[in-house]
Amino acid sequence: MPAYFFGLAVGQLIYGPISDRIGRKKPLYFGMTLFAFASLLCVLAPDHWSLIAARVLQALGGCVGVVMARSAIRDCLDVQGSAQAFSSMMIVMGIAPILAPTLGAAILQFFSWQGVFFALFVIGLFCLFCVHFLFKETLAPERRLHLNFKQVFILYAAILKDRSFRFPMLAGCFTGAALFCYISSAAAVLMDGYHLTQQQFAIAFGFNAFGIILLSSINKRLANKLSVILRLKIGGLIQVTGALIIVSAGFMSDAPLAIVMLGLFFSVSGIGFTGPNAMALAMSEQGSRAGTASAIMGSMQFACGLLGGVVLNFLVWNHLFNMGILMLAFTVAGFMAILKVAQQFKMKQI
Repeated sequence: MPAYFFGLAVGQLIYGPISDRIGRKKPLYFGMTLFAFASLLCVLAPDHWSLIAARVLQALGGCVGVVMARSAIRDCLDVQGSAQAFSSMMIVMGIAPILAPTLGAAILQFFSWQGVFFALFVIGLFCLFCVHFLFKETLAPERRLHLNFKQVFILYAAILKDRSFRFPMLAGCFTGAALFCYISSAAAVLMDGYHLTQQQFAIAFGFNAFGIILLSSINKRLANKLSVILRLKIGGLIQVTGALIIVSAGFMSDAPLAIVMLGLFFSVSGIGFTGPNAMALAMSEQGSRAGTASAIMGSMQFACGLLGGVVLNFLVWNHLFNMGILMLAFTVAGFMAILKVAQQFKMKQI
């Protein structure tokens, strides 16, 4: 998993500026082809080091979809429309953790572990087919940036200095890091700590994924009733509340599973509010450099995930408290960034 996250973080930084130069569709062709090829390499890997290397290549290919999807949304929609579209993306991202374990378990009933990667190879080919026949280029040639290697770094620096991007990006990255903390710790907390079976763990995991779907759907419906800033604040408060519940449960000698699940539901599902709205605000003023901005935000999100995974290994308390305290640190930092975003937005209105 760390190898895959590394590939996801690095790959996005490459695809972003390239897509701002040559458009959104050509990088999708390359990335989906690489993903399918790397999935096949995983099937044929003779040892675990070869498998890890193939997984990095797989991530380098697969991450193109995230960058191009966000960039294409920004190419076509305004802030409110983007927030709704990003909510739809979050719904899909919430469905995936529900379906993936079930599909993976079904494959493993009939095939060896290589069958999972062969299925990913087929999925990669299907995505390549969809890119060719269903995806239309969203960045017109006259809007593309003519970047050389040096200018890419200048562009990265300019985007990071842009306050309209930096604080929404930090808000989205820090609040999104709660999900990575959950992914890294869920098995240890729920299976080792509460002795859930694999089937029960899949249900619990799916329950929290359903929370992301639910709040993303609510966020989408509230688009014309509440401002993006207000919805972002609500999401931040929900996540901080969930993290506080988990930390409180960590203090207990034998915390009821229901309390832990409630805290996890709040801290994870709140991303359905914070993720889409932070992304929409971060991308709102990026224009033709949306690909590079999308790459920075995506890479920072996975960097926070990697940081959280590393920090968890050094915390000395029980798994539940470790997860809760790290979630609380990330969500509080995210909420502070949200308040900074709200302050900037108020100043613009004045």
